[in-house]
Amino acid sequence: MGKVKKRGVAGQAKNYITRTQAVKKLQISLPDFRKLCIWKGIYPREPRNKKKVSKSATASTTFYYTKDIQYLLHEPLLAKFRDQKVLEKKISKALGRGDVSDAARFERHAARPEKTGKPRYTLNHVIRERYPTFADALRDLDDCLSMLFLFANLPSTSAVPAKMIARCERLCLEFQHYLIVSHSLRKSFLSIKGIYYQANIQGEDILWLVPYKFNQRIVGDIDFRIMGTFVEFYMTLLGFVNYRLYTSVGLKYPPKFDQLKDDQGGELGAFALEGINLATDAEATKAITNGESTEQHGPDPKVQAEVDKIVRQLKEDDTNGDKPAEADVAGDAEEAEVPSDAIDKFEPVAAGGDILPQPSYSSSDPAKLFSNFTFYLSRETPRQPLEFILRAFGCKRIGWDSVLGDGSFTTDESDPSITHQIVDRPVVQAAMEAGGDGEDNQTAQKLGPNARYPGRIYVQPQWVWDCVNDEEIKSPENYAPGAALPPHLSPFVKSKEGQYDPTLPLDAQETEAEALDAEIADGDEEEAGSDNDMDVASDNEDEDDDFGGFSGEEDEEDEEDEEEASDEDEEAATTLQRQRELEAEISGKQVKSKQVDPKMKAKLEARKELEKKAKEEAEDLERAKGMLSKKKRKLFEQMQYTNKKKSTEDEKLRAKRRKLEKELAAKKAGKA
Repeated sequence: MGKVKKRGVAGQAKNYITRTQAVKKLQISLPDFRKLCIWKGIYPREPRNKKKVSKSATASTTFYYTKDIQYLLHEPLLAKFRDQKVLEKKISKALGRGDVSDAARFERHAARPEKTGKPRYTLNHVIRERYPTFADALRDLDDCLSMLFLFANLPSTSAVPAKMIARCERLCLEFQHYLIVSHSLRKSFLSIKGIYYQANIQGEDILWLVPYKFNQRIVGDIDFRIMGTFVEFYMTLLGFVNYRLYTSVGLKYPPKFDQLKDDQGGELGAFALEGINLATDAEATKAITNGESTEQHGPDPKVQAEVDKIVRQLKEDDTNGDKPAEADVAGDAEEAEVPSDAIDKFEPVAAGGDILPQPSYSSSDPAKLFSNFTFYLSRETPRQPLEFILRAFGCKRIGWDSVLGDGSFTTDESDPSITHQIVDRPVVQAAMEAGGDGEDNQTAQKLGPNARYPGRIYVQPQWVWDCVNDEEIKSPENYAPGAALPPHLSPFVKSKEGQYDPTLPLDAQETEAEALDAEIADGDEEEAGSDNDMDVASDNEDEDDDFGGFSGEEDEEDEEDEEEASDEDEEAATTLQRQRELEAEISGKQVKSKQVDPKMKAKLEARKELEKKAKEEAEDLERAKGMLSKKKRKLFEQMQYTNKKKSTEDEKLRAKRRKLEKELAAKKAGKA
């Protein structure tokens, strides 16, 4: 007879451990255990059978892998947490025995970690363990940036200290400076949540969200302790990443930080970047600050010496050589292929092979998109995101009003070098009063109401985002102040076939059934309008009969009116006949056929054919579904439901657009 195993020493019970048992095994508090799990990337696990895993009568809800907890036993941070626990016990014992002086001494030591007292810890070794390569850190940078940009915009409270906010803001601005210097920013999108940015760093696409610069309201149901733990880890991670990125482009890290400029709202302008291998002259520092890369890309002196030596030997051979040799060289050159500027194409070797994207000439360099422009930001525009995007895409000269902060190229709105001005307010009429200066009630203007500087282009902020996403300068007429802006679509979503696309004309994306329904509806509206006109004409005829004696010219006009009335009677009869046919079809009765418009009849028949075809396809699909298993049939029905829901939403959007286009066309016709 085999030995009976004890319960909980093998199988799933051995592989899992409860949270309470893990805390006791590590001998730390629950908050410290949560911190350690977040930093080390250890998460709760869900066993297949909780009843087998649970070692007590009480149903445990949180389980961890036993190996993960054993891995935490060797963590150096455990010693730091235990020292912190010892210090807290000393303070509580001192207070318990009434020794206030000792308790105050321990408190002072705990509040000043630079002195002896509260132990300090760093997460450097944790970052190196979780991200063995730099590519791994870049792949995990999305949540890091979103969290740090969020905390950089929060107001300081007891849960979110001011030092943490300042640290987050400084790290974010350093990261933005790298994007400006390296021109790594690719796309951006304005949404309700905030502004999305996408950058490509060393082949990795990084997408993060930045909230708008509004006054944030702190809600009480948010656990800032957990979020603060993540922020502490992400601050260390972004510090490592910034150091690696700065050194990769030849810049010193950390950059010089001017606290006075930052207090005056300089933000990006408060940093002065320096190159590693550059002379410390003022021009180089200014060039780096403006976003120019100052890394020395000169050749290696040894390699250059070898190249010069080979060039000298070639020149000597040409001088000492004879003419036949030169002729042979010329002949060989003629036989060689003539160089051309054509781009090589990637063609599949075998039939049915993968078709690779073909290379093409770039019409414009994104790094130089705004390099030839000088911008001025009006005081109502969002300065921080506009400055960042414009500098990241090559603009060196950006000015704004002094109330927006320090660091502008110019604060004079009348500067003649300004080529583009970004405004975000509608055209306003100034209140001209006796003795008034003609200023509006929104913001003081140096010019009169609706006046513009000659030779300057005025656009709304969306123009910058659309130019960046399309990598081309858009027409400024569509973005003029007060104009109806074109749709601002997300550049991260690719349009699919059959999906509503506001950039395409309506005829190019509506289905055949929708087009026929729209034409039939338009025909009904026209006939209804003609019926109204016919009623008005008949009323006028009755009024004319009450009067007597008309001249010859009036008789001719009456004849023309009678001919028009007869045509309208025919159209009314056609509409009435179609209505009778529809009612008879519903009731199952027969109706006498009358003359119907051939075009409308063809449209109705085409619509019936489409309905018949759709019905047959639905029947075939139902028969095919019967051949599937129950699991696959449910999955297929779920896919059908999702696709039908999306198509219904797209049809509603197209119908709404069709209605708006009709209203605009009617307004234009009325104005004409």
